[in-house]
Amino acid sequence: MKAEVADIWINYELTGSPDLPVVVMSHPLGGSLEIWDSQIDALSSHFRILRYDTRGHGGTSAPNGPYSMDTLVVDALSLLDDLEIDKVHWVGLSLGGLIGQGLAIARPERLLSMSLCNTVSCIREDARKTWKVRHKPGQRFNLQDVVDYAMKVWLTEGYRNAHRKEYEEIRQRFLSTPVHGYTACVGAIMNANFTDHLTNIQIPTLIVASDQDVATPIEELRIIDKGLPNSDLQVISGAAHLSNVEQSERFNEILFSFLNSVSGKC
Repeated sequence: MKAEVADIWINYELTGSPDLPVVVMSHPLGGSLEIWDSQIDALSSHFRILRYDTRGHGGTSAPNGPYSMDTLVVDALSLLDDLEIDKVHWVGLSLGGLIGQGLAIARPERLLSMSLCNTVSCIREDARKTWKVRHKPGQRFNLQDVVDYAMKVWLTEGYRNAHRKEYEEIRQRFLSTPVHGYTACVGAIMNANFTDHLTNIQIPTLIVASDQDVATPIEELRIIDKGLPNSDLQVISGAAHLSNVEQSERFNEILFSFLNSVSGKC
């Protein structure tokens, strides 16, 4: 389905009973709403699930940049308003986690809880060189140039070898991302810095890290955990950046337990 909100069309899927609390799932850079396929069955009996493609990704419009994190936050809020959804549990992975932090700071009353998975609160100086390589105008940049690196960062070698079909699907979705949408979101990520604002976020927060994630190492998630006054850090073993894909059973167990516990308090 698509909704015309803000200045774009947003592609989304909304499943589950209207009587259930809503969980919004926000994907990483170069991903799409399908990245959450392994979570649907585990959550759908207890939650209504809203998945959407971020601006510049998947079936959502990809207008020319620049984009900012504020823009991506407004997109999410506009979609919720269009669907007449007031409060949600936010689950964001990587870029989706940054959007969640921006939303929690700008409009905390719209969130019941937040799950920040394999993400950061800012891009630190020692990592900016890697990001700058991807922050180029579309005519000078091709996703083929970075796809192999991205897949090695996203998924362990063991997973890539054992799950060839799933791996190829993830790889092709990455390559199908509009180049200018990808680079504009890179710009939004590079300019985001929520570290000093974390202490203002009071909502219950689950933080998920992976022991083999070099893109967002455990140390980055510990910074977020230390800054938030009401958070719980969980580390998943045997996964790289896409913890929800590689270790979906463990990820689902952690996420469902958290959502179930905070839903009883809402």
